[in-house]
This record gives sequence, structure tokens and C-alpha cells, in this order.
Amino acid sequence: MSRWTADRIPDQQGRTAVVTGANSGLGLVTATELARHGARVVLAVRDTGAGAEAARRIGGDTEVRELDLASLDSVRAFATGLVSEHPVIDLLVNNAGVVLLGPRRTSADGFELHLGTNMLGHFALTGLLLGAMAAAPDPRVVSLSSITHKGAHLDFNDLMYEHDYRASRAYGRSKLATTVFGIELDRRLRATGSPVVSALAHPGLTRTNLTPRAWEHRGRPGRMVARLGLLATQPVEQGTLPQLRAATEPGVRGGQFFGPGGLFETRGRVVEARLSREATDPAVGKRLWSTAEELTGVSYL
Repeated sequence: MSRWTADRIPDQQGRTAVVTGANSGLGLVTATELARHGARVVLAVRDTGAGAEAARRIGGDTEVRELDLASLDSVRAFATGLVSEHPVIDLLVNNAGVVLLGPRRTSADGFELHLGTNMLGHFALTGLLLGAMAAAPDPRVVSLSSITHKGAHLDFNDLMYEHDYRASRAYGRSKLATTVFGIELDRRLRATGSPVVSALAHPGLTRTNLTPRAWEHRGRPGRMVARLGLLATQPVEQGTLPQLRAATEPGVRGGQFFGPGGLFETRGRVVEARLSREATDPAVGKRLWSTAEELTGVSYL
């Protein structure tokens, strides 16, 4: 099979796509390509000023809406406003994320910030939009994982990492939780006969604005580390291809996981990636789902 590129994205005319974190990095490239191929793209962003600038750069049929995934009130307000104007949603790309290597921080709802933003916020958002997605002819949810999920483990006795906090491990846990969510969502959608497909992707090691931000708490030494780290990454346009393929390729099956195929899945052409054993464990999926419902107050499927 030939190398998959953004030029292989089918016509997206008539489709409404929601991309979280669409004002920069992977989200910006994703939104740009979807708009370039004809989709109406909703840029779901925390900073609407940055979102407006991104929309100007993207052109096409775009709109900007405020969404702070670290606040469940914001998630609910976003979903209510969106569905009132867009009762049919074709695509949701759960792209936004934080990676912070400083001290432990919490969300507006008291969740450890990585878990609250990367997984719980998207869990709630997906549930609140699922009815509008089920009304679409070929609806799809794409959840953004990371290769760090492979070395992570979910400790349900300390899910918010209140003890012996390690930021890099907290990020890995949040991405494992995101991956478990995407797979469990697929199980539940299939069991109910829903037309919505849940697929996943990861970008390998990709050059985005998250890398320097992660080290900003270390001052000048942190900035130096960030610059060195960027040398090992691939361009954001390449790193975005797995999620674009998951979002647009015809015939994608629920539970499929795309990522780079070269150098331990850190870079290169898009292939089907490998999931960790814990990510696919139905018992872990069931437990995380019930925990997420309890924490967010959003129940579905």
C-alpha cells in the first residue's frame, strides 16, 4: 500500500467536524486539512483570540467556540450551544491535551490536570455530543493517544496521583486513560448498535508547542532542554497524519489505532499501531468508564 498523505482525504463537503485544541499544533493542522477538503470545522479552543487567528489562517468554513476541557461547566456550556446550532455532528476529534512537567496541578473540578483535561473532559464532551453524532450518516470519534500509554499503569486507588506525584508519569497515565476510553467507547457503541465509530491515533514524537511549554517551569535550563528535544521530533504535518487518517479514511473500523511506523513508532509513515495490553483489557475499560461517569456526572451507553 502506498504511503498515506493528506491528499488522500476524501471530499468532506457537507460534514461538520469538531476539533478540540484547534488553534495550534496537531489540532491546527487537523482543522486546516479538514477545512481544505470542504468540511465545516468548529475550532473548540480555550483561548478564543488565538482561535480567531487560527480560523483566519485556515480560511474555509470555520467557526470558533470557547471550550476549556479542564472545566466541566465549560464542557457542558460548549456542548449545549453547539448542539443547538448544529444538531448533526459528523466528526469529533478529541485532540486537545496538556503535558506539564512542573508540580502537580488540578482542574477547576479538582481533578489532576493531565487526567482532567486529556481524558475526563473529553469523556464528558463525547457523551454530551453523542446524540448529535448518531444523527449523522457516517459519524466518527477520534481520540488522541500517545506512545507513552504503553509504559503507563492506571492506579485506581490513586487515580488523581495525590501521592508520590511524577509529572511525566501523570501524563502517561492520562494518555493510557484516553486510550482505554477510546477502546471502551468502541465496545459500547458496538454493543448498542450505534453508527458512531470510535478510532484512535497517536503522533509519535512530533514537534508541537507542547514540548517547550512542558519545560517552561525550569526557566532557561528548561528552554534549552526543550530545544534539544525538538531535534528528535518529526514535523507537525507528519505527526498529524495518523489522526487525519483515523478521522477520514473510508472503512475505518471501531477500535483501529493509527500511528507512525518507523523507529519504535516515533516517526514515519502511517500504519496500524500497537496497543498496550492494559489499554485493551475489558475489565480496566469497564472500571474506568464507571469511574469517569461518577467523576463527571455524564452517563451514556
